[in-house]
Amino acid sequence: MAEDVAQVALAELRVVLVDDHQLFRSGVRNELAGLVDVVGEAASVAEAIEVITALRPDVVLLDVHLPDGTGPDVIAGAPAGPRYLALSVSDAAEDVIAVIRAGARGYVTKSIAAPELAEAVRRVAAGDAVFSPRLAGFVLDAFGSPATDLPVVDPELDLLTPREQEVLRHIARGYTYKEVAAELFLSVKTVESHVSSVLRKLQLSNRRELSRWAANRRLL
Repeated sequence: MAEDVAQVALAELRVVLVDDHQLFRSGVRNELAGLVDVVGEAASVAEAIEVITALRPDVVLLDVHLPDGTGPDVIAGAPAGPRYLALSVSDAAEDVIAVIRAGARGYVTKSIAAPELAEAVRRVAAGDAVFSPRLAGFVLDAFGSPATDLPVVDPELDLLTPREQEVLRHIARGYTYKEVAAELFLSVKTVESHVSSVLRKLQLSNRRELSRWAANRRLL
């Protein structure tokens, strides 16, 4: 009886699905049929904000990369109320960190099975945090350890100027160049210059490698 009640409660959850691939949205809707109530869909940031504002769902299943922006842009632009569960093919640390920092309650990859996804929706709606197992480590690295745990001596970190270290931490946490510029009162071009210098000094190729480098040193 308790299980039946739980299933009814789950089926009553109102969900909006945000993803730019129509075929994927159709597949998710079909897989979740009878498990949750998918009341709306959106394929872009602008459309998602409009749909969420109109429908006021309980949970938003949210891709992190959209044609006109990102998952965090949706969270920032939509009205308060819904809980957000990121559902993405990406398992990059910077994507996980950015969307959680923006306010999402969880992050699962698109390889998740339908019953597990429905359960993740239920748990997020109840206020729990839900992550695919491999991704939980990124969140623990980013938010679980204070900066005071930094090693006293790090030869690679010492290559960076104090300003470059500030920029590094913000970029590794998922901030955009524009957001870093606003936080540190710099121009976007100056931020870009600092990031290029950091990548060169640390012999890294891109932001993904930079985020992992910073996470390994608990700099987030």
